Amino acid sequence: MLNSIFSIKQRGNLDWLLLMLRVGTALFMIVGHGWPKLLLFLSGEPIQFISFLGMSPETSLALAVFAEVLCSVLILVGLGTRVAVLPLLVTMLVAVFYFHAGDPIVKQEMGLHYILVYILLFFTGSGKISADYYLQKRLSVA
Repeated sequence: MLNSIFSIKQRGNLDWLLLMLRVGTALFMIVGHGWPKLLLFLSGEPIQFISFLGMSPETSLALAVFAEVLCSVLILVGLGTRVAVLPLLVTMLVAVFYFHAGDPIVKQEMGLHYILVYILLFFTGSGKISADYYLQKRLSVA
């Protein structure tokens, strides 16, 4: 029993944990951040959003929507995960270190958590319970 708790050879558990991490993070990002931004973008109302690196607020919002909705959906299903986390990582870095730069750590904490998760997913990939793994297996057979 004690051996199984401290064992590092339980790869199957890691795949399930990566699935839960991907699905949970993607859903939180879509529902809590991406969907409201998408509705704002499609509303036709004047856009009140940050202007970053000389981009218009509309362009900045469109890029945030792309990352927070589309890239999160890709992470949710585990398709192109290592590439999909890159726009999200950039978005969260901008949110934490530009938009919330002067705020206390409490306002930056959520963004920092997302950054850690995206870095982890970049290095681990999506795991075996993912579209990436399914496609890789399918393409290697063909």
